[in-house]
Amino acid sequence: MASADLRDELLCSICLSTFKDPVMLRCGHNFCRVCIDRVLDTQDESGVYSCSECREEFWVRPALMRNLYLHNVAERFLITQQEQEEITGICCTYCVDSPVPAVRSCLRCEASLCDKHLRVHSKSPEHVLSDPSTSLEKRKCSVHEKILEYYCTEDAACICVSCSLAGEHRGHQLEMLYEASEKKEKKLRNDLQKLITKREKTEERVQRLEERRRKAQGKAAGEVERVTALCTDIRRRVDDLEKKVLSDISRQEKEESLSLSALIHQLEIKKDELSRKMRHIEELCNMTDPLTVLQDPDTGDLCDPEEKGGDEDTGGHDKQPHDGDDLEVAMISHTLHKLYDVTSGIRSGIYVEGPADILLDVTTASNNVLISDDLKTATSAKEKQKRPETAERFQNNNQVMSRRGFTSGRHYWDVEISRSGDWRVGMCYPSIDRRGWQLVIGDNNKSWSLGRYINNQYSVRHDSKEIRLPDKISSYRVRIYLDYEAGQLSFYELCDPIRHLHTFTATFSEPLHAVLYVCEGSIKILGRRSNWVKPL
Repeated sequence: MASADLRDELLCSICLSTFKDPVMLRCGHNFCRVCIDRVLDTQDESGVYSCSECREEFWVRPALMRNLYLHNVAERFLITQQEQEEITGICCTYCVDSPVPAVRSCLRCEASLCDKHLRVHSKSPEHVLSDPSTSLEKRKCSVHEKILEYYCTEDAACICVSCSLAGEHRGHQLEMLYEASEKKEKKLRNDLQKLITKREKTEERVQRLEERRRKAQGKAAGEVERVTALCTDIRRRVDDLEKKVLSDISRQEKEESLSLSALIHQLEIKKDELSRKMRHIEELCNMTDPLTVLQDPDTGDLCDPEEKGGDEDTGGHDKQPHDGDDLEVAMISHTLHKLYDVTSGIRSGIYVEGPADILLDVTTASNNVLISDDLKTATSAKEKQKRPETAERFQNNNQVMSRRGFTSGRHYWDVEISRSGDWRVGMCYPSIDRRGWQLVIGDNNKSWSLGRYINNQYSVRHDSKEIRLPDKISSYRVRIYLDYEAGQLSFYELCDPIRHLHTFTATFSEPLHAVLYVCEGSIKILGRRSNWVKPL
């Protein structure tokens, strides 16, 4: 709303000034409290009270309800006007004695008017009023010095009456200035509405992206927590294993050292005994008296009877240290082998274990599909099969579900697709429609699919919404990965390296079954693999 229009709305109809302490009658009209009290006082004698605006009558003097909202608006308007007057400094042309701020300017009179002089000013159409301005000459034609009243649509210029009759704009399509202004304002409002709509859509997109960012941050935080906990567990187990192995080595070293020390002590005693005997023999050998040599009591048997038959180097049956490693390396190796158990446990937390088996459920197979004896391959049938019509069976399409459904955990399964024909692979709820026109996977809100369509175009589908893939699938092998708790269903191309195609995100509410749709050719469920790690 323009400033002048707002000023008119804030004028008391009695004093024609901006509201001061506005009050409201039961009919909804507002007045200054002093003004309406004065009017009601004059009506006391007749006993009939009426609204000065709509003349509605009241048999009892009406209660005056203070309009706090209008009071605040009027007060703020006065403050704003005062600020504007302080900035512009435009005063009433006719208030010569004391400067009074102007509220309007008359283009015809080239004068600025205060509230008082505005009430007595001419209301004729030629007196064009505008917001207070010191540059009134800009609102006149620079050629004819007349008020700009028209708008030339051909030249997009504001002109005076002389310009339209005798000037360069003669014969042009003209509009009244206020009409052209209203049209432009209308266009601007339309443009504004479009911009508002675009901004709202942008805000919605920002909110969606913010939500996605929060989810991504939450998921990343969860993965960080999981990996941190996993690595902490790894370090704890490895530390425990290290302590145990080092403790075993230290224990074995002490035991072996004590055993060898005792043996060394025994051998030292034996060595001393042998040295003594050697010295005695040498003394006998140096004697010249044969009788002394022959009668020496210690030479009867220099070898200990217990050593006879023993090793000539070690002295018989003395305990000998075993050959090879002194520590029990086999025991240490066995302990270290537990590290494999640790890593196996870790691997089970990272590797995605697929289902033990995925078998097709013949009771759901359309009569347009052949199912192999091992329940692993679905082939488009040239002749319609004669299976009984049941509630579980898909009708009028080439589709089959798996027997098994998943309600938790992480699983994957691989398929190999023939090189020709249209096909879809994916997962669905068991409550999927079996007879309607939207029973093909991806064409309803109970299934998700990856498929090949006309012109060798690949896309993913859910609830009939299609997202085309930018690249073709060349390996003819596809992996479907499910993380039920995380609400993710992903498709990968089994090439080298493995290539991510698309991930659906949803809150799963039913068991999810594998499902195949084969219009031509065949789709084969491959054997289980366990050497693939889902990227973190």
